[in-house]
Amino acid sequence: MLNAIFPGSFDPATFGHLDIIERAASIFDELVVVVADNPNKSCLFSSGERKAMLVELVRPWPNVSVVVWGNLIVEYMKGRNIRILVRGVRGVNDFSYEFELSMMNKALSPRIETIFMTTDPRYFVLRSSAIKELASFHGDVSAMVPPLVAEALEKKYRRD
Repeated sequence: MLNAIFPGSFDPATFGHLDIIERAASIFDELVVVVADNPNKSCLFSSGERKAMLVELVRPWPNVSVVVWGNLIVEYMKGRNIRILVRGVRGVNDFSYEFELSMMNKALSPRIETIFMTTDPRYFVLRSSAIKELASFHGDVSAMVPPLVAEALEKKYRRD
């Protein structure tokens, strides 16, 4: 079986993330979406909230599962004998950052291969940080995130 992981913070999950998940799910026998639980990173949604949303969002793909991981991604991969790491890239800046990460991961575990998937042009400008900022001002994010995520963002930024 050809298994892969797609790690990220997914704070929040976007249509761009789901596009990469759908495309990777069609290539690999099993895809594990790994929600990063990094205490050094400030997230709007807890790791549990992010996982719960993703579990619901990946239901259409039976070969996709979602886990939370709070350690080095290479350790998760080693423990499950997964060699392929999928990363989405929108442009040169993303590629430069992801390339450096892939070199670090390769140094930590030479068996790991990183596959870069370019974003669909429809999702080129989708950045979770920009979506959160727009939502914080009660802007319409419906074209950028699934309804489940839009509702969660609205609840987080609701003014009582």
